[in-house]
Amino acid sequence: MRVLVVDDDAVFREELGELLRDERHQVEVAPSVGKALEWLEREEADVVLTDLRMPRHSGLELLREVRARWPRTLVIVITGFASVDTALEAMKAGAFDYVRKPFRIEALRATLELAAQQRAFAPPHDAERDPSAEARALARPGDVEVLYLASAAPRATPHLRYAALDPGDLAAAVDLVRGFVGEHPRAAVVIADVGPALARHRLSDVLGALDSMRALLEGHGPLRVGFDPGQVSPAVATAVGGAVAAEETQSTMEALANPIRRKALERVAHAPAPFGELMAAAGLDDSPKMSFHLRKLVEAGLLAHEGEKYRLTPRGSAVLRLLTDATLLPPPGTASNRAFARADSASGPARRSNP
Repeated sequence: MRVLVVDDDAVFREELGELLRDERHQVEVAPSVGKALEWLEREEADVVLTDLRMPRHSGLELLREVRARWPRTLVIVITGFASVDTALEAMKAGAFDYVRKPFRIEALRATLELAAQQRAFAPPHDAERDPSAEARALARPGDVEVLYLASAAPRATPHLRYAALDPGDLAAAVDLVRGFVGEHPRAAVVIADVGPALARHRLSDVLGALDSMRALLEGHGPLRVGFDPGQVSPAVATAVGGAVAAEETQSTMEALANPIRRKALERVAHAPAPFGELMAAAGLDDSPKMSFHLRKLVEAGLLAHEGEKYRLTPRGSAVLRLLTDATLLPPPGTASNRAFARADSASGPARRSNP
């Protein structure tokens, strides 16, 4: 992975950088929050590994900035002051994890492995779909007007309108949706392929545009967004699916993205389990950290805490089915928002790339 190390201690920063390079990561280093932000504006990092306590600007400030501007980048905070409360505050603010100084390389290696699992996480997709067929299927019942945004027009179908999509102009695409919704009380939008937009813009900008479209369509009809699984990584596909999905689905996907939480769910699937057993199943030896993750699962409605044990809720059971044999998305024919793996009807299903 590409790791940015941020620490004001030059010796620690360089030694940690060399250690991570020995682990075959691509590593950049920065002595301050300001320098880190300058680098992130030019390049993309998979993980930012930052000290919490630094002069002028703290690691917590860097965390908040990264979460707002580069949501795909995971932040792991380093605390050398044995302050669990500060580390947990960072996790509440969106940090992926924390490690304490001095740390063992095995512990850091395990944390980075979990980060790699989260970046690669994507529930299995349903069958790849022809975007124009998706649009026609939505239009066919006649109870909703459909706007199809693509580079080529679909076969003429009642209640289906085509507009050319300029992948370089996200604001224009949002304006097209706004105008269409203004004309039609019952409206749906299908974007044939989000890939060209992802190639021209930062992921965060594309996600922001999709989120705006979803908000405009709320109460009117669904948003469907296609992507080429041969060109879009599972992590990006998951991010797109989260932007398209309803807020409740987004919170569920956020809960599921963390591999520690998935391990806890999988353990409870067998039978209700106490805290200690879930901690062992997750491979953790840090009680406050495990408490944080279990609380997230309870808040997402996936686990219930009764007495000394945690059990799956009906929602948690449904989510486990989603992870094993369903999809990121609701079934065809529903009124729900969806991102879908795009299949080219002329050339057959696109080939998936490796995570």
